Amino acid sequence: MSTHPPEAQTGGVDTAAGRPIGEIIFAAGVLSLGIVGFVAGAGIKMPPSATGIGPREFPFIVSGLLIFLGTAIIIQLLRGRRGAPEEGEDVDPNAKTDWLTVAKLVGFVALHILLIVPAGWPVAAAVLFFGASWTLGSLSWWRNAVIAVVMALVLQFVFAGLLGVSLPAGFLLEGVEIFNG
Repeated sequence: MSTHPPEAQTGGVDTAAGRPIGEIIFAAGVLSLGIVGFVAGAGIKMPPSATGIGPREFPFIVSGLLIFLGTAIIIQLLRGRRGAPEEGEDVDPNAKTDWLTVAKLVGFVALHILLIVPAGWPVAAAVLFFGASWTLGSLSWWRNAVIAVVMALVLQFVFAGLLGVSLPAGFLLEGVEIFNG
């Protein structure tokens, strides 16, 4: 017989209600996503010139973390340790969905998809980042534009220049070697 109170054994949550089916399903989903990521990552072709970090490493790292976390959560749940329920958020359950904001975001994602091939990924991404920040209420247009362009260029450099992932650089960066994958 344990001398510790039941709350100390279960992480502060009473487990008398039975198995946490919803939490186990969520953890199994995380685990499954990691497995799918490994399978998909294994299908990425390595360029013959790749000698170090290539395009497969990032999916393998993320997938490994997902598998580890999903497995750890399932083990903890089966041992009876459950997460503490949220005390509550400052959310109004009666608030209506702002469909205009949703429509703007969907529009910028669609514009991003349409711009990738003709304008290149950095331009399309900058438009998406700028549009999302504007849609979500940021008022500083110049700051939004600068951050969007910098983020798009950094991502283009990391994925195309360092990892060798083929992202279309577009007509503005066509001749710049570090931005071509």
